[in-house]
Amino acid sequence: MADQRSDPATRRALAARYRETRARTEALCAPLEPEDHQLQSIPECSPPKWNLAHTSWFFETFLLAPREPGFRPHHPLFAYLFNSYYNALGDQWPRASRGLLSRPTVAEVYAYRRAVDERTLALLESADDRAWTELAPIVELGLNHEEQHQELLLTDLKHAFGLNPLRPCYAPPEERPRTAAAAVEWERHPAGERRIGHDGSGFAFDNEGPRHRALVPAFEFASRPVNNGEFLQFIADGGYDRPELWLSDGWATKRREGWSAPLYWIRDGSEFTQFTLRGTRPLDPAEPVCHVGFYEADAYARWAGARLPTENEWEVAVGARPVVGNFLDSERFHPDNRKESYYGDVWVWTASPYVAYPGYRPAAGALGEYNGKFMCNQMVLRGGSCVTPAGHVRPTYRNFFPAEARWQFSGLRLAKDAS
Repeated sequence: MADQRSDPATRRALAARYRETRARTEALCAPLEPEDHQLQSIPECSPPKWNLAHTSWFFETFLLAPREPGFRPHHPLFAYLFNSYYNALGDQWPRASRGLLSRPTVAEVYAYRRAVDERTLALLESADDRAWTELAPIVELGLNHEEQHQELLLTDLKHAFGLNPLRPCYAPPEERPRTAAAAVEWERHPAGERRIGHDGSGFAFDNEGPRHRALVPAFEFASRPVNNGEFLQFIADGGYDRPELWLSDGWATKRREGWSAPLYWIRDGSEFTQFTLRGTRPLDPAEPVCHVGFYEADAYARWAGARLPTENEWEVAVGARPVVGNFLDSERFHPDNRKESYYGDVWVWTASPYVAYPGYRPAAGALGEYNGKFMCNQMVLRGGSCVTPAGHVRPTYRNFFPAEARWQFSGLRLAKDAS
């Protein structure tokens, strides 16, 4: 976390960003009924109410508790209920049981947010220059953390709504014109020693560094993500029933879970519809395929005579391009078929396991648990999605999920060894 200046303009800007980020989280919850705030469909997902409280607990715990004179917690048990996984800070309420917490009520959680906001903004205003240099990076981390939970709020809510036979809409249905899919072009990238990872300017999570050298062999990179129409061909060719295309663990998972199409695809006779945050709609062949796990992405790539890119290849191919695309701020809440971009729409699975970069050291204290302890049994995704806040993604941003995870807005882009 980089130091920030303590001049008045910088202070005002950070306070304004704090207000804006916190307000956006609540705006995302505005369409919800009180009952919706309680939904937890699987242990990996969290109720909206829990996300609202947890992001407030983060500021209360890491910012206010060490620095606010005469600090007293808003509620003595909130540290137990809304600590996500920081073992250094004590025990946590079981993750799989977050949906059982009917109390505190939604109104009480919003009161908690208001109290934390008032105390945080007061601390930002009163801090002297020395205190500011310590607290400003924590605020910056907390805001990026809250943006992560804005995305999780929508991915988790979509999973819960998708299980409901009523197929509830988060946002009003939207008609979008269909367009023909752009042809795939293969971009060739020569072999060379590349600089990978964040260079230290501006904010980045600790897992994005340190910047290091990596030898990247020559490769080819597809100009767009795989779309629904192409994935339909994989299904029609028996892709879900051909064990030679699947990793062993993927094949076992597919059989156990009964996968025969991406998550949220609904077979309607010989056709498919698709559940979205704007309701159920016909499948658009030109849209990027979404809600596939790593195992499905890898099987498709093998079927297509290609492979998934490594995260180094993704960063080499995409890193110099502007970070523009279909993000949360468009309020489409779904991959877009109207433009091609290297960012947004769908997270792209890579072939890289989520491990530490050479020379990585976790931060000291409880904040060191933010990323480092998850560097096992997960795969890296890159690029952001249609529910990632704009400005949250960078060329070096590393998302990570287990290989079987499908509720994230995840798709794939192909790569090949250079001929």
